[in-house]
Amino acid sequence: MGATLETVIFYFLAAFIIVMSVMTVTTRRIVRSATYLLFVLFGTAGIYFLLGYTFLGSVQIMVYAGGVVVLYVFSILLTSGEGDRAERLKRSRFLAGFFSMIAGAAIVLFITLKHQFLQTKDLAPLEIDIHDIGHALLSSDKYGYVLPFEAVSILLLACIIGGIMIARKR
Repeated sequence: MGATLETVIFYFLAAFIIVMSVMTVTTRRIVRSATYLLFVLFGTAGIYFLLGYTFLGSVQIMVYAGGVVVLYVFSILLTSGEGDRAERLKRSRFLAGFFSMIAGAAIVLFITLKHQFLQTKDLAPLEIDIHDIGHALLSSDKYGYVLPFEAVSILLLACIIGGIMIARKR
């Protein structure tokens, strides 16, 4: 089985996401951790683009890589000093996290090996009209997204107000 360009790009993006994810949780500087998280989100958007989900990839970049990471960075900079470092983990917490990681990896491996992946015959992308996407996003019927969008916006507003209140107390 020959390696196509899509397969090579997928493995590159997968390795990139894995490396950046590990660096996100292992670095001791919190701003660097947020930067590595940004790279993970960009890599995820790259996989969406590779699969042909251009709308989902664009949303990934705009909402998560753009909005959420900027919110993280501002909240970090509002609540911590410039040279703050994460404290060193105790041995018991490290072992608990390590064994949880091993258990999670075993579950993922078990599910992956037990699942029968079926080859799809029709690989042609389905084009959806922008009018239908706009109607789905702005409608309030059964399959509309207005209520979840408003709930997330209220959550982000609460996070911003909480960050400001924490920064003001000092």
